[in-house]
Amino acid sequence: MTLADNFEEIYERYRAEHQPSAGDAVRDGRECIVAVRKNDDGDIIAVRTDQGRDLDYVTALAEAKAGHLAHVDVFHKYGRDILRSEPDGIVENNLDHLPEF
Repeated sequence: MTLADNFEEIYERYRAEHQPSAGDAVRDGRECIVAVRKNDDGDIIAVRTDQGRDLDYVTALAEAKAGHLAHVDVFHKYGRDILRSEPDGIVENNLDHLPEF
């Protein structure tokens, strides 16, 4: 049996072993975003963390850049910084799919 023959099995084992969890973020001192607030256009304007803090979008960007928020990335697009969930293949934890507050 070659590596190509059992790629799916190896990949799934890797994903299971390296899947970040909310508990990991709490243990290393970082907060997770658990809910979002959107404007009438559907744009995220604020986030709520698992510690109960509500952050406006600009503050959330600053906290993410400083490494204080887990499982999110900041990237530059459309001439501005944008907050985005780390790509992990799980649609349910994407910022746009989180519950609203």
